[in-house]
Amino acid sequence: MGYVMAATYSTMMPLGTEAPDFKLFDSVTGLQLSLQTLRGNKATLIMFICNHCPYVLHVKQQLVAIAEQYLPKGVSTIAISSNDIVAYPQDAPDKMRALSAEWGNPFQAYLFDQTQAVAKAYQAACTPDFFLFDSELQCVYRGRLDASTPKNNLPLTGEDLRNALEALLTDSPVNPEQIPSIGCNIKWHSN
Repeated sequence: MGYVMAATYSTMMPLGTEAPDFKLFDSVTGLQLSLQTLRGNKATLIMFICNHCPYVLHVKQQLVAIAEQYLPKGVSTIAISSNDIVAYPQDAPDKMRALSAEWGNPFQAYLFDQTQAVAKAYQAACTPDFFLFDSELQCVYRGRLDASTPKNNLPLTGEDLRNALEALLTDSPVNPEQIPSIGCNIKWHSN
């Protein structure tokens, strides 16, 4: 039985918002890691993802490629899963570690937001949900990776996010016309 894909759009944090600080458990190293220790010297890309979401799995190739391509340019890529692991045990930290290894450990961290406080601080709504911050940790981009979804047959390019990264790295203005990401809703705790 497949998952029902209830399409949810990102809520689009206001541009210029300072990245909310956090300290979360890294599923790969087992350490508590903070935004301050993980941030990039040029930019920090924070992605809310999870293991099982068809939208995340659809964009996996671009997520890995962007993380690997932009790390040498001073961009840190931080993945965070905030899903309720009681209802969705496939998103538990041990499964997160396995997925990260399967993908080649491309991110600086794959963090587990057990209390969901970080997702709420970022106004994250769906997986994947992307937030790009400049060297001062000010939000310059939030929105979609590109126009491709699991069902629309459009090519997966990462164009929207890549354009924002390129603008930021060349000290050009990031286009403020940004389109919300779409994906599965974050699986909030029921209590």
